[in-house]
Amino acid sequence: MSGRGAAMLAVMNERTIALVTGANKGIGYEIAAGLGRLGWSVGVGARDERRGADAVARLRASGADVFGVPLDVTDDESVRAAARLIEERAGRLDALVNNAGVSGSWPQNPTTVDLEGVRRLLETNVLGVVRVTNALLPLLRRSAHPRIVNQSSHVGSLTLQTTPGVELGGISGAYAPTKTYLNAVTVQYAKELSGTGILVNGACPGYVATDLNGFSGMQTPEQGAAVAVRLASLPDDGPTGQLFDDSGVVPW
Repeated sequence: MSGRGAAMLAVMNERTIALVTGANKGIGYEIAAGLGRLGWSVGVGARDERRGADAVARLRASGADVFGVPLDVTDDESVRAAARLIEERAGRLDALVNNAGVSGSWPQNPTTVDLEGVRRLLETNVLGVVRVTNALLPLLRRSAHPRIVNQSSHVGSLTLQTTPGVELGGISGAYAPTKTYLNAVTVQYAKELSGTGILVNGACPGYVATDLNGFSGMQTPEQGAAVAVRLASLPDDGPTGQLFDDSGVVPW
């Protein structure tokens, strides 16, 4: 390792290192900003390198310690390259926030839903999380306080979906089921990693104004990011295998 590389690694060893996928805009951008305000060094994962570079520039201008991570969660080689970049830069990872997600086109009535569209959503919202998590696990295992946060949604809760009087925005035969699947995967990761110190939880940001909903949400991206920031920075005796929003535990 060069002298410059050793010096950089020494600095990184003094900071908490995080990666946020889909962090070039919206909630992901605000999660990166929130972790940056904690004094962390944050990898800004972005599929579009130009947009990722723009986000890094804006975050740095605000005082955040961030670095770009070109990352398409649907592509094996892209994910492996991201893992190599973080290993070379920091040698470990303390927090992974799986934020990247897509909502697909509407309407999504299950009787007429486009199966190719469903597959695209599954590839990003579920398989992308598994792909990235498994690639980064070796680096998370090197952390003294590793955390994984999977960005879910209230619409993924089967309990809420089947509770009379709960309004979740109508029928969603593609997007909502991918979040239900993600919730189930989150539970299984928490069970497998129990006792390792790796805390794994799901986050519900709420109805946030982003391009996923045509900016019709009631909350700002910064408000929606708060729960993921909190879960990424949980103490060692914090919960695992649960789903949270601003007000507390959300039923699976």
